[in-house]
Amino acid sequence: MKIKSAKLACLAVFAAALTALPAVSQTTATPGTNAPATTAPAHARRGLPAHGKITALDTNAMTFAIGNQTFAVSSQTRINKQNKPAVLSDLTVGDNVHVFYHKDDAGKATAASVRVVPAKPEPKPEAKPEATPAKPAAQP
Repeated sequence: MKIKSAKLACLAVFAAALTALPAVSQTTATPGTNAPATTAPAHARRGLPAHGKITALDTNAMTFAIGNQTFAVSSQTRINKQNKPAVLSDLTVGDNVHVFYHKDDAGKATAASVRVVPAKPEPKPEAKPEATPAKPAAQP
């Protein structure tokens, strides 16, 4: 009888442990809340994307523009041109760039990274073969 009671007690403890396991293994964002932990979205880590041709460049103000969007450049901004590190003064108006940037509370956009990409070559018109006159069909 003692063995059955011990087995039953052991089984009850095991069942209680299994039911409590999901609650213990759940992670929370902050202690005392039931909100699940989340990771920052990709754009929060790298920044928001933008691309286009540089329309304005001011090395004194450390800014450049793509269309009507102006981007500030800081000492933390990484700039690459031809797959090599570069500085703001290496950029020129008309360069095609891909930018990842962050906006502050005031709405100012600061570039996290700038990569100059080669412009796509203009498609060349294909040479049309000269039209050869059609031979008249043989008459029977």
